[in-house]
Amino acid sequence: MSTDFQQARLALGVRLRELRTEAGLSGRDLSSQLGWQASKVSRLENGKQTPSLSDLDAWVAAVGQPDSAAELRGRLQGLETRYRSWRRQLAAGHRPRQEAGITETNRSEVVRSFEAGVVPGMLQTADYARHVLSRYVDLRGTPRDIELAVNARMQRQAALYEGGRKFHLLMWEAALHVLLCPPDVLAGQLDRLIGLLGLSSVSLGIIPLGAPMTLAPGDGFSIYDDRLVISETWSAELWLDEPQEIALFSTIWEALNASAVYGHRAHRLIARARSSLDQA
Repeated sequence: MSTDFQQARLALGVRLRELRTEAGLSGRDLSSQLGWQASKVSRLENGKQTPSLSDLDAWVAAVGQPDSAAELRGRLQGLETRYRSWRRQLAAGHRPRQEAGITETNRSEVVRSFEAGVVPGMLQTADYARHVLSRYVDLRGTPRDIELAVNARMQRQAALYEGGRKFHLLMWEAALHVLLCPPDVLAGQLDRLIGLLGLSSVSLGIIPLGAPMTLAPGDGFSIYDDRLVISETWSAELWLDEPQEIALFSTIWEALNASAVYGHRAHRLIARARSSLDQA
């Protein structure tokens, strides 16, 4: 979780505590009035839990401050603009998230991305994407709209063939070997990567496993022009648009890129991974 997000959640908790104390209520009084466990009031006030809209509405009603509802909702919206839990993000399935990706891609002229354990989504085959998305549907228990999500991911790739856009994509060599899918599906994916190496809109860098690095590969992220970073964690997706945050991720991308190989050297790594599948 980002430090800025946590600081904002702490500030929201402080404001909730102010409203409670101004009403002359103890935490126990408020929890009893709302029918909550006392620990919930404490978690919200100490920035340990993100409130829902219904939590905020109940809070302002209980402390007799309905006019504060808009302020609190605004604070919460600011949090959720930055930090989107997968539970909320994927509540309606994977397709809406893929369509959001289409929107951001279409708004951008330059996209820089990094992935450590999977092939970047912009380069995935439909079969590979189907297996990857299935894994995360199973992990998070989200709606199984896999075919719709795969179709949306394939639509997003149309941007690769449109003029005026550049995609600078980095991946760790490990992603060429991770079997999130059957070997024949991974083989087809690697064949596609080789075919894309000559595409003018795509610059594909691969970081060899033994390459000297100044930073360890971490979570995947994408930088859209210099206006937005989307970074994925196991539990959430961060949408970051503050200049200093974008600058930080640009620095991270450049550090990773310094260890990457391109052209015939990237081709050699992909071909080696492809050959290993034939020998298995």
